[in-house]
Amino acid sequence: MCYLRFDKAQMTNLQDSLFKELLITSRSGAYCNTTLVGCNIRKYHGLMVVPVPELDDENHVLLSSLDETVIQHGAEFNLGLHKYQGENYSPKGHKYIVSFEWEKVPTWIYRIGGVMLKKEIAFDSGEYRFYIRYTLLQAHSATTLRLRPFLAFRSVRQWTHENSTANNGYDSVKNGIKMCLYAGYPDLFMQTNVKSEFHYQPDWYRGLDYPKERERGYDATEDLLVPGYFELPIKKGQTVVFSAALNELAPSRLDNSMQTVIDTHDKRDSFYHCLVNAAHQFKVQKNDGHYILAGYPWFKCRARDTFISMPGLTLSIGEVSQYEKYMDTAAVAIRNYINKEAVNVPIYEMEQPDTLLWAIWCLQQYHKVVSHQQFYDKYGRLLWDIMEFIWNGRHTNLFVHDNGLLYANGRDRAITWMNSTVDGRPIVPRSGYIVEFNALWYNALKFCEQILNENGGEADVIQAKACAEEAEKVAVSFKEVFLNEYGYLLDYVDGMMMDWSVRPNQLFAIALDYSPLNVKERKGVLDICTKELVTPKGIRSLSPKSGGYNPLYVGPQIQRDYAYHQGTAWPWLTGFYLEAYLRVYKMSGVNYIERQLIGFEEELFYHCVGTIPELFDGNPRFSGRGAISFAMNVSGILRALSMLDKYSVD
Repeated sequence: MCYLRFDKAQMTNLQDSLFKELLITSRSGAYCNTTLVGCNIRKYHGLMVVPVPELDDENHVLLSSLDETVIQHGAEFNLGLHKYQGENYSPKGHKYIVSFEWEKVPTWIYRIGGVMLKKEIAFDSGEYRFYIRYTLLQAHSATTLRLRPFLAFRSVRQWTHENSTANNGYDSVKNGIKMCLYAGYPDLFMQTNVKSEFHYQPDWYRGLDYPKERERGYDATEDLLVPGYFELPIKKGQTVVFSAALNELAPSRLDNSMQTVIDTHDKRDSFYHCLVNAAHQFKVQKNDGHYILAGYPWFKCRARDTFISMPGLTLSIGEVSQYEKYMDTAAVAIRNYINKEAVNVPIYEMEQPDTLLWAIWCLQQYHKVVSHQQFYDKYGRLLWDIMEFIWNGRHTNLFVHDNGLLYANGRDRAITWMNSTVDGRPIVPRSGYIVEFNALWYNALKFCEQILNENGGEADVIQAKACAEEAEKVAVSFKEVFLNEYGYLLDYVDGMMMDWSVRPNQLFAIALDYSPLNVKERKGVLDICTKELVTPKGIRSLSPKSGGYNPLYVGPQIQRDYAYHQGTAWPWLTGFYLEAYLRVYKMSGVNYIERQLIGFEEELFYHCVGTIPELFDGNPRFSGRGAISFAMNVSGILRALSMLDKYSVD
């Protein structure tokens, strides 16, 4: 039986199925995102959502949805589903769904009396082309298929409403039409592989409602333009392919073209393979560069996320060459930044003070899977240039103090991964000596010492000694500043200000390859985190025993911002927690880690099927929240699975 499968009872229960989403992506940054029942509930939803660089750096919804109608003996059965204002659903086509499966591509089976129709969707990974394939599995009389497109032509950040500006005209193309509603947008080509008749009946469908936006305190309704519908006969056993694209394709090629796309996909037949497929969805290629999108549907490529995610999304699944493609592009951004040049690749937030520290950690993971010579030849110079940049105090907000520790000012601006703000001010104003910054700095110094000693040259040995001496100074200061009498680490210290909150950032001091703490101290930190931060769906961002605990990421956006890092659980931290656990407990921790990972497998069947969302509530029921697919989380779990596999083999 298919791993990702939902039966009729699950699909027809809208309380459940309406909030299960699917996501298929393209390397171009385009995507298809909707619910399993085809009812859009976010402004980010759409069957064809693409970047339009001529307008801005956002994605734009071109084809919002496509309603199918099966016609027999003059009776019409509409398979679509839309939510309108006032909890009104129409035309309620979900009641005809028999099953949904996703092995290679999302696949639905509909039954309408004696008619059985299979529907499959796919997105070409190399171009802006979306496919739907219909196969009539069963029919006892003449059957007609009607396809009605709903068009938006808007940014994912905006809404569209009925207006007189939209160009509702069309031009005919082979087996279809092309349309462009507004100036600046590309033409949208809609074609079928067999001859169809287009009936031109332009009309606005008003008051479509998106409950996920209302939850976040935003406007939640829009109008969509339906230009008319395609109609064609379909016989038992026949296949019809509908394509929406930015260029025309010979209709005779559509079926084979879609099948070629399907054949390139790996099966989603297990927990691991679903995560591998999810890892590939964050892959974006443009202008000869390779990027990791931080998440779907609203994130862009962010520097910190890139370096934290890269090892899990590549090295943990044996894709070393893909790591190199990502890192070679990211290295351009790094060199731009450390040379005080404008960053000329689309990687955002390069200036954050911990970004380069995470880049060093990311390089360290690559060093573990290749030879020393390969590492040094490819990234040795980059590593040392980053180290010198930090060590010599060239960063505008990262300073090496006389005690060896790194200091950064975060009182007025969010500078760590805990970056939620209200009115531009950080909700968690982490400033001064920040615990993970200095854990990463100690680890970076020891890693450079290791690399230089491996080189073995006279100058290398001298420099390695300097790194060792600096690391020793950092280790002493780290304990003096962060280790408190209760056995855990302060989150940050800025003059007389000491944050005693129990937060997960202390985990990095015991999870990284090199720790400034001894075994007893590491065990103390781990035990506190285990007792107060671990949940079945990730590591809490704040202990329930600490002031300001706010574990539920719900309500209007400002309410969510206040909860974002005040108790919510983050799966990506689980990778570091389990790494720390294995370092402390060795083989005896393997069974515990297996139990911890079980909680994530069930999540593949909720929120967005086959992947992991951005965060979870910190209290039961630990509901998934935020972005539907988050690179750091998929990476963290893949790293944990890789570590588990390594220990099992060893």
